Amino acid sequence: MTNKIVAIQGDHPSKLNINSDTSVFLANEVQLKRYKIFYYEPKNLSILNSNVIAKGFFIEFNYDKKKFFKILKQQKLNLQNCKYILIRQDPPFNSEYISTTYILDTIKDKVKIINDPTSIRNISEKLYSVKYQKYMPSTIFSQDISEIRNFFKIHKKIILKPIHGYGGNDIHLLNKFNIEFIKKFIKKHDHIMCQKFLPKISKGDKRILLINGKICGAISRVPKKGSFLSNMSKGAKPVNTRLSKTEKKISGIIAKDLKKEKIFFAGIDFIDQKLNGDINVTSPTGLKTLYDLSGTNLAKLFWEELKA
Repeated sequence: MTNKIVAIQGDHPSKLNINSDTSVFLANEVQLKRYKIFYYEPKNLSILNSNVIAKGFFIEFNYDKKKFFKILKQQKLNLQNCKYILIRQDPPFNSEYISTTYILDTIKDKVKIINDPTSIRNISEKLYSVKYQKYMPSTIFSQDISEIRNFFKIHKKIILKPIHGYGGNDIHLLNKFNIEFIKKFIKKHDHIMCQKFLPKISKGDKRILLINGKICGAISRVPKKGSFLSNMSKGAKPVNTRLSKTEKKISGIIAKDLKKEKIFFAGIDFIDQKLNGDINVTSPTGLKTLYDLSGTNLAKLFWEELKA
């Protein structure tokens, strides 16, 4: 019988924000079901004698204490002995991230891994949205300066995003064509995503949470004054929200597609009823924030759906 162990591959707990972190929220919920939590960082994952071994520690989370985690025991663990493994480290989606997906691929027929490592590797969080461009603001993916210039001439105000960025980092609003800046941006990021600016971002975006092919909840995130970034790590304020018929329809289509791709948990974002092109599959967030706003506990649903 498989041990009641949930392994979490993530950034060190000391780097996590207890007030909003989804990994802690999921771990705390499964602890209530008497599972043990084993935690390790991606750099401590190895293949030794054909076994996938992680060097990490058993840990206990507690929202009621000032220090919200307690390391119980450091050890090496054969991950095949776990019931579930959660891939929860933040991007960037770099070579280390890709390597861990290949390593975990070798045991995914023996342990349930969320999200499926092959699927994470195959679904670029920005480029996957190409198939949904009819639901998005006008968007191009390029590193061709002339194509970006033409796009800017049409829309006058555009957003530049790195294809493998996260958390609102390195996102720029371009309202004047600065060729030197764009050259440096492309040199740093290669292909980039360019998107027509939607001024209604000032009223907030919507993060829709998808679990096992279903729309399960949503929050809105309103940028701080003077900002166009709706990430809470950039000072945006979360508020309760409801979805329009359009948002529900588009989200339902994407949820079904992601389930076929073996993506169990994802977050997608809308601005002014348009998909903004971020299909968050590597380390989706928002569960703790939704719970604090509405009392809806999607961590409970997460584990119920996974068990089912």
